[in-house]
Amino acid sequence: MKRNLLAIGLVAVTMGAVAQNKAKEPVVLISTSMGNIKVKLYNETPLHRDNFLEIVKAGKFDGSIFHRVIKDFMIQGGGSDGGLNTIDNRPMVPAEFNTALYHKKGALAAARTGDNVNPQRMSSGSQFYIVQGRPFQRAQLQQMSQRVAFAYSEEQLKMYETVGGTPHLDMQYTVFGEVIEGLDVVDKIAAVKTKPGDRPETDITMKATLVK
Repeated sequence: MKRNLLAIGLVAVTMGAVAQNKAKEPVVLISTSMGNIKVKLYNETPLHRDNFLEIVKAGKFDGSIFHRVIKDFMIQGGGSDGGLNTIDNRPMVPAEFNTALYHKKGALAAARTGDNVNPQRMSSGSQFYIVQGRPFQRAQLQQMSQRVAFAYSEEQLKMYETVGGTPHLDMQYTVFGEVIEGLDVVDKIAAVKTKPGDRPETDITMKATLVK
């Protein structure tokens, strides 16, 4: 009986630790010239989480722009100011791929250079993107599942079918967070008019602040 009580106690402690770990996921407010976007950073990707937080705390994102915007795909920033001057020359971050963290709408992920110069698929030290994406049919998702070499869960399939995302990027780029407020702002930014090169005609600036 004592052994059973001890086992139950250990389960309760473990579940409590997991819940506490989830509760401590950092939240960052990205204030843009088109509205606010609030993101949480995953503890499952600690290298990317800590790197992003360092940039936020140093104020390096403040005044930078979303320099690449593609409707039904994503909005990308964290690389330069309005004059396209690099905001931070940080080293690349090792990839932290996780099949549970995927490119659903609102996913926060790290940009990177191509496989030809970056076969390890390491992430940019500062550039990130937020997925807008679009819905996909299940047959398309099954083809993509074979291409990225992992099987989507039923929940992931339904998310891609109904809400949408960019499944072709799974296991290619590290997802390290997600939008918890402000998906409508992501949609607004993704819909702006752009110049050649996908830069918005009017600069969309940002400021990033650690909320908790």
